[in-house]
Amino acid sequence: MSPKTYEQSGVNYGALDPFKVAAQQAANTTSVHLLSRGYEEVSASRGESAYVWDEGDRYGAMVTEGLGTKNLIADEVRKITGKTHYDAIAQDAAAMIINDLITVGATPLVIGAHFSVADASWFEDRERANDLVNGFRSACHQARVTWGGGETPALKGILQPGVVELSGPAVGEIKPKERLASADKLRASDSIILLGGSGLHANGASLARAIAEELPEGYATKLEDGSTYGEALLKPTPLYAKAVEAVFRAGVDIHYMANITGHGWRKLMRAERYLGYQIDAVPEPQPVFRFIQEKSGNDDYEMYGNFNMGAGYALFVPAKQTYMTLEALADAGYPAMRAGQVINGPKEVVIRPKQIIFTEDTLNLR
Repeated sequence: MSPKTYEQSGVNYGALDPFKVAAQQAANTTSVHLLSRGYEEVSASRGESAYVWDEGDRYGAMVTEGLGTKNLIADEVRKITGKTHYDAIAQDAAAMIINDLITVGATPLVIGAHFSVADASWFEDRERANDLVNGFRSACHQARVTWGGGETPALKGILQPGVVELSGPAVGEIKPKERLASADKLRASDSIILLGGSGLHANGASLARAIAEELPEGYATKLEDGSTYGEALLKPTPLYAKAVEAVFRAGVDIHYMANITGHGWRKLMRAERYLGYQIDAVPEPQPVFRFIQEKSGNDDYEMYGNFNMGAGYALFVPAKQTYMTLEALADAGYPAMRAGQVINGPKEVVIRPKQIIFTEDTLNLR
């Protein structure tokens, strides 16, 4: 039986990424309007997880992100557990937005909620709607960000009945300006610190759903740790804002950050620099990843190229500040490890324990 890949589940980065590049190029022509208003973009932020502009005494930052299809898993698991699971889904949605914003060193200030449905009847399920609202509010309190508002459009004919699409923008500030984390700060010998994940997070849900469709017991299938497949998939994504803030407060000069979402560990070479990323130790993936790998038939290359595999976030810090970073994260309650280091080119991610090499041409985000 041939493997069931992420691309076969409907996510083709070969088609998505060229569009992203074209959009960046078009967007770049609009930066003149910031200049006309007395501001200036930080051009190096084009193609990063968040966009940055100079406001004089600080930098501003913004992002727009979405959950993806993980809520479809919650809808199916509810039929088994009776719970909506939308409190966890709401945290996933907020985390996808906020975790991208903080990659540039920004403190989140305001987040918006864009919750689209096919028709307004989705909100008539009060239990589900209340869990969504309360979960999003709780996530905002965790990240210390203000929920500024949102939009609930009814898009009949575009969305499927009974389904909600969750996304939104967020803005933040980088103050003092020395906190800006950008590619030009990266240096060979920088330590790569990986923060632990909770499981699937929100990327890879399409393949996870495809696997469930072929299981006799579906999402009720038991994993090796006794949990069900559905329960494991719905563990909410950690919010890493407090972790990053703790590291800054400890006096660490964070050079760069990467949110390990789509493209998996290939994201470690997102920076527009000709540097290599050598990984000497990897965290133990959660049982749900071993289950997905077994049922999909994918090898380690495919899994680490698309999933977080137990590592949700990466900090790149000066080697001499490695211990300070790990100590600050431990004190803040975030499990982390020094996984490797930045080295002089070629630009590639080398995961030595798994004998995997992701070359530069496997990540085309610019």
